[in-house]
Amino acid sequence: MTQLPGLLDTEAIRKDFPLLDRTVHDGKKIVYLDSAATSQKPRQVLDALNEYYERHNANVHRGVYTIAEEATALYEGARDKVAAFINAPSRDEVIFTKNASESLNLVANMLGWADEPYRVDHETEIVTTEMEHHSNIVPWQLLSQRTGAKLKWFGITDDGRLDLSNIEEIITEKTKIVSFTLVSNIMGTINPVEKIIRRAQQVGALVCIDASQAAPHMVLDVQALQADFVAFTGHKMVGPTGIGVLWGRQELLEDLPPFLGGGEMIETVSMHSSTYAPAPHKFEAGTPPIAQAVGLGAAVDYLSAIGMEKIYRHEHAITEYAVKRLLEVPDLRIIGPATAEDRGATISFTLGDIHPHDVGQVLDEQGIAVRVGHHCARPVCLRYGIPATTRASFYLYSTPAEVDALVDGLEHVRNFFG
Repeated sequence: MTQLPGLLDTEAIRKDFPLLDRTVHDGKKIVYLDSAATSQKPRQVLDALNEYYERHNANVHRGVYTIAEEATALYEGARDKVAAFINAPSRDEVIFTKNASESLNLVANMLGWADEPYRVDHETEIVTTEMEHHSNIVPWQLLSQRTGAKLKWFGITDDGRLDLSNIEEIITEKTKIVSFTLVSNIMGTINPVEKIIRRAQQVGALVCIDASQAAPHMVLDVQALQADFVAFTGHKMVGPTGIGVLWGRQELLEDLPPFLGGGEMIETVSMHSSTYAPAPHKFEAGTPPIAQAVGLGAAVDYLSAIGMEKIYRHEHAITEYAVKRLLEVPDLRIIGPATAEDRGATISFTLGDIHPHDVGQVLDEQGIAVRVGHHCARPVCLRYGIPATTRASFYLYSTPAEVDALVDGLEHVRNFFG
């Protein structure tokens, strides 16, 4: 068995994840290498969801009866846990959404409807990057189409890094918002946050960070980041689907208009006008994802008990080993950084002229689950002149043996296709 420094006790951790015991295709033990798409869920999270529905199910912020007050306490308690997890200055800066996509759309729409000095219009510019998930491209395209703002972006270098050589030309005095990913979901690249934020602050632009691939894997400290908004999602960090988070600076949340209207986000309503509740409820119209928030709170407890720094070290060791092993495979090309430095636990690659969909299907027959396609990051594939990639992504429960299984599986793919 391969031994690597910095690994967690994966034997103990994997016992918490029921799905990892599954077998497929005539008894093959599943090798789950698609945590960048969604992580598996530990029993502690599953139990929290069941406990909520079995004993506390009621709507929040409304009833004065016992289980309604219990549901409200659990929901708002989850907000407290998330605020502590990301080191937010105030719990009221944590907004629950249904996913990171909705969080990013929320920011885009707030800025489209805002008054000065935040308003995005035909005289302003929006900046993003070529390596973004579609969720951090399309909302800004829609906003630019609606307002006439100019959309600009940073390109990608041949080795999968952001090209910041023209940063002063991309981020200018006209820039109102710079929105970029902390960790690429397709290449695993960890981006130089400080340099981008420093330039944005020089011109007075707001900064929004997509931390969907960062929050599950490393310490996420919103105060240290010094961004204005940070978005992430629960289902990639051992939490349930249907729950996302938008963190925003308190003064911005107070000044910016709501995106959705309805119950719970109001102070008073008449047939002539309405006034709004303070943040975060101002941005949480209607019945929220209550059970999902409770599950996310349990996920935060689980990750915090292990320690995010320990999780990062584990994944770095796995990624370093995986890069080394994958580069031994003939005809394999890593798309993005071909080292473990400044990269997360996600590796995309091509294998000769074998289509990634074929690679994924043959690997699946061996019980190996990887992602194939453009991973909602089609501009990256266009940049490198490829139709798609095969993507392997690791997490706190991943092992060196699973990396070895992937490499053996890829040899089988090569033999299968001659």
